[in-house]
Amino acid sequence: MSNPKYQALKANDPSENTGEAGTNMSQTVSTIPSTHSSQHLMSPEVESVMTEEDRKSMRRGSENEQTFSSVTKSQWFTVAVLCFINLINYMDRFTIAGVLTDIQDSFNIQDDDGGLLQTVFILSYMIFAPIFGYLGDRYSRKAIMAFGITLWGATTLLGSFMNSFGWFIAFRAFVGIGEASYSTIAPTILSDLFIHDLRSKMLAVFYFAIPVGSGLGYIVGSETAKALGSWHWALRVTPALALVAVVLLFFIEEPDRGQSEGSSHMQTTSYLEDVKDVCKNKSFMLSTAGFTCVAFVAGALAWFGPKFMHLGLKMQPGKENIQLNEVSYKFGIVAMLAGLIGVPLGSAIAQRLRPIDSTCDPLICAFGLITSAPCVYFALVVAKYNANWCFFFVFFAQLTLNMCWSIVADMLLYVVVPTRRSTAEAFQILISHAFGDAGSPYLVGVISEAIKVLLRKQTASTNFGRGPLESLSQLSENATTTITSLLVPEDSTTVKFTALQYSLFTTSFVEVLGGVFFLITAAYILKDRANVDRAVAESAQANTSNQYVNEANENSETSGSTEVSVDN
Repeated sequence: MSNPKYQALKANDPSENTGEAGTNMSQTVSTIPSTHSSQHLMSPEVESVMTEEDRKSMRRGSENEQTFSSVTKSQWFTVAVLCFINLINYMDRFTIAGVLTDIQDSFNIQDDDGGLLQTVFILSYMIFAPIFGYLGDRYSRKAIMAFGITLWGATTLLGSFMNSFGWFIAFRAFVGIGEASYSTIAPTILSDLFIHDLRSKMLAVFYFAIPVGSGLGYIVGSETAKALGSWHWALRVTPALALVAVVLLFFIEEPDRGQSEGSSHMQTTSYLEDVKDVCKNKSFMLSTAGFTCVAFVAGALAWFGPKFMHLGLKMQPGKENIQLNEVSYKFGIVAMLAGLIGVPLGSAIAQRLRPIDSTCDPLICAFGLITSAPCVYFALVVAKYNANWCFFFVFFAQLTLNMCWSIVADMLLYVVVPTRRSTAEAFQILISHAFGDAGSPYLVGVISEAIKVLLRKQTASTNFGRGPLESLSQLSENATTTITSLLVPEDSTTVKFTALQYSLFTTSFVEVLGGVFFLITAAYILKDRANVDRAVAESAQANTSNQYVNEANENSETSGSTEVSVDN
């Protein structure tokens, strides 16, 4: 029997008695807006026969709000596995940072080459992210992630056996390729399982693994190297965990794209059209610019933070012989605590403020960055005077910075239509890493080496009464000087500390810039979110109308058969 709302729609259709008209209508109502700029409101005749239940279900895919009690065991298992993989993903990234000085001594490299290790990893990571984004919107996401995790686990293990810096850095590049597959796709699976505040909470749990995993990377790296007497062993922990992750991955639930919002029937469009749509999305592009600043600061501080604090502590009386392993361990604890509090704090504040101010998400991110900037500055200043105050400011700098992680991810998911989210994730990874943490460790290292040249010249000659940073043009000139050609003795701790301190001051400026990007995002976030809600609603309406047309065609065929039987 026909559904009453379909009969109402049928009654309003002047062509309901003709098969040809029914076919034309089928073609019309199955059309779904394909780009951000071509989304339209529903037709009046269709909207007029929609029930109140339909209207509620089209408001972002569900009439009822999801709660933790509604989450199935399969969904909990999926979340747990994805979070575990994200945890070891970031452990692997920052294990090297925990033993960076040991690696530099082993390969006889300076700060610029030390920063290059992370830069090469991020470059390969961001280059392959768009490829995995394209695949993730069209093919099995479980299979793609399994391939990527296997690749980065294997190349991390092989890299630990390399005795040549060239081969070692090459394997770090392969690790970046593998990690790009997972980071691009995993958030989209969570978005297809959950909606509304529950999605925000699950994303907070997922991104909670980033600072915790990073902190564990410092701890596991430094303590494993200390226990086994070699930094090579520090790189052999996460590959074993990666093998476990690949096995678990095959048991997770892979939802249809857009399933949680009732738009799993939305069709994918061409990759070029996807990219054009994403680039026209102002709130997405501006939030990506802000997140790029977050990545820049996080990359620089995570890579050089333990080494900088180690140098600062060595300048304090009675601590001249302190080991990097001790500092890396404490830095990892602070990073973990900041993540444990910062990520869920940002998500909780956003959920509390959204009913009051719908633009609160980018405003919270702006607050986090702008607040973090002075904390970073004070941490850099007091490092050589008091270790406790330094760790205090590092904690609050990372806490406020971590408030942004899950909120930025949530913004991406609700301003981009479901069938383009992997592409958008990949695009955000490409931009944020290209101009963020891909270059920040290397840039900080280059600036540090350039300032060292300046400090050496000042120390070598008493005829110059100028300060080390009197002329920016002089700094620029020294940045291009070949360090190895100077044939200078080993730098003192003071020179190393001061050079790294001045180079890290750039992060405070970048944080303020990121805050400005998020403030501008607030002006566009509501409009872009409404566009997505409209596209999802149109998709659901088109599917409903197609059901009516199919039913009408079936009834027409049945009626025709009955008439033939009567004539006979």
